[in-house]
Amino acid sequence: MDEPTCPGCRELLKRVAELEGRLRELESRLGRNASNSSIPPSANPPEAPPPVRKKPTGRKPGGQPGHVACLRVRLPEERLTEPVVHYWPDACEACHDDLSAAPGPDDPEPRWHQVVELPEFPAQVTEYQAHGRACESCGQVTWASIPEDIRAHVCGARLTATLSFLSGVLHASKRQIEDFVETVCQVPIALGTVSNLEQEMSAALADAHAQAQTAVQEAGAKNVDETGWKQAGQKRWLWGAATAWVVCFVIAPTRGAAGLAALLGKKIKGIISSDRWSVYGQWKLGLRQLCWAHLKRDFQKLVDRGGDAKDIGEMGLDGVDVVFTLWHAFRGGGMSQSQFQSEITVVRRTLREWLERGCACKDSKAAAFCANVLAVEPALWTFTHQAGVEPTNNHIERLLRPGVLWRKNAFGCHSEAGCRFVERILTVVQTLRLQKRPVLQFLYESLLAHRNAQQAPQLLGGA
Repeated sequence: MDEPTCPGCRELLKRVAELEGRLRELESRLGRNASNSSIPPSANPPEAPPPVRKKPTGRKPGGQPGHVACLRVRLPEERLTEPVVHYWPDACEACHDDLSAAPGPDDPEPRWHQVVELPEFPAQVTEYQAHGRACESCGQVTWASIPEDIRAHVCGARLTATLSFLSGVLHASKRQIEDFVETVCQVPIALGTVSNLEQEMSAALADAHAQAQTAVQEAGAKNVDETGWKQAGQKRWLWGAATAWVVCFVIAPTRGAAGLAALLGKKIKGIISSDRWSVYGQWKLGLRQLCWAHLKRDFQKLVDRGGDAKDIGEMGLDGVDVVFTLWHAFRGGGMSQSQFQSEITVVRRTLREWLERGCACKDSKAAAFCANVLAVEPALWTFTHQAGVEPTNNHIERLLRPGVLWRKNAFGCHSEAGCRFVERILTVVQTLRLQKRPVLQFLYESLLAHRNAQQAPQLLGGA
């Protein structure tokens, strides 16, 4: 249509175009969901598309033929707290002759059945008494002293470790922990005592946290991410960095460079896998790996935006699917290194052409997105030539998830000391899980060493 000559009409058309752009932007925001943004599925709006569900197979629920059975584990004899109860047959079920209780050479091993029960009073309580005696000569009363190391604590190391397990692993609140101790252990405890025990455990885990932080700082490749936190209602950020066998968390006041430096130091070593948050842009592209899962959501967002952006989003999604298909085939052993490199080179060239074409898109948001991705395009492909680097940042996001749930349940911390406990207990628990080591035993040994001024157990000793 020819441009109108009337100045008022031209101004009107310009205003209409501006309003249409604003409307499109608002509709795009309303259309945000877990498939096209960082919104978790639990926060999806009612009109969001339903989650992808597997097609019914027609098989019955439960274990399928050929699966590895998960049988009840027989606890060893040293774990038994009560004498074994024996049952012997009195007479032969075939000829009815009497049978001896003493085992014979042809008798089989007995069948077994174990029952696990809590004692009526799970907590062991020890009372220490200091007695006074009156002197028969002068009448002076002299008192004995309870040793200082005994008077220093009202909860033993194992109970304190268990309470920290409830807080740091199950994310129970202090009131819930108080309720557990009073209901299950049948021992009264104050909220302040629960908080004090957390701080004692925090001090006991300080060395382990330092070990983990040094390990991730020195690692040749690591996944890094951050999520929101609260301290006394003020905004904080929970930063995390992980390798295959160790993870470290730090709570910092900022999401900027200072927050990242608090985690990885001012001079960062190795390759960082992350999303496209601007703070990571200060490092060379060759030392970065951008997350393809985030990129997939961004392409889906373009599809949902519609209009000229839709074609770019659809082409991008096709490219992401090919990349993941090739990667899974290569990682699973179905494709050689040379085959993978050859195939991925074609995909890279094609995706770059699509992004260059998208820079000329009439949709300004889509064009800006394509330009931004092109600017960091080399960092999309680091995983193709660097061993130990994955195409996604899912590893650290999974490890951060307990922290996210903890924040939603407890609304963060009230103090700086509380933040230190959170970052230390999360670091230790998640690292031990990566190494498949027992969590509660490590907490107990760490606290016992701290109370006795002995060397703490090594967090990385089992790696």
